[in-house]
Amino acid sequence: MICFDHVTKRYPERGEALRDLSFELDTGEMAFLTGRSGAGKSTLLKLVGLLERPTRGRVIVNGRDLCTLSRRQIPYYRREVGIIFQDHHLLEDRSVFDNVALPLIVSRMGRSEIGRRVRAALDQVGLLDKERVVPTSLSAGEQQRVGIARAVVRRPSVLLADEPTGNLDPDLAREIMQLFRRFHQVGVTLLIATHDVALITAMPYRTLTLDQGRLVIDSGIW
Repeated sequence: MICFDHVTKRYPERGEALRDLSFELDTGEMAFLTGRSGAGKSTLLKLVGLLERPTRGRVIVNGRDLCTLSRRQIPYYRREVGIIFQDHHLLEDRSVFDNVALPLIVSRMGRSEIGRRVRAALDQVGLLDKERVVPTSLSAGEQQRVGIARAVVRRPSVLLADEPTGNLDPDLAREIMQLFRRFHQVGVTLLIATHDVALITAMPYRTLTLDQGRLVIDSGIW
């Protein structure tokens, strides 16, 4: 599903964020991406989400070399990938429903189908009764769940999360991880960047550890 083939990402102002990185993630696999701040975790996720392109090497997702996709093809590819951010990026002047519906509106989906999909996504994250409130009235954990609902409303085959529990207390962090486990159980491929080592060591999933842009530990290789 996700393949990095000798990938390097260089920024003119700060040098190499990723260095000769190679690994594969199977379809439906769930894995954690760890490492210190600045190790390259966010850069790696941006390459999978096609928010950026590698300087060298190939990133292949679901059999497609992302380096060969044209600008016109990028929006269609991104419909297959859900991205969850630490800081939610919710529109504070819009309702929970409208925030979750935004990707579908951009895709020009019909109103009735938007309603069905948004309510199904909110039901998955336990917020169906909050669809008409604004995000500022929700707790931090609820806001993160809105972000997750927005990421999965298009039913992506790949779900990326960048420090999704970084602002949450341990109990809320475990709740969010349980949501991810449920998506994994229905066949979604998940790659989750986190520095919360205590949380992920309690879960039986593969861990990829970066250090200065290099893959130094892959628990999936024995």
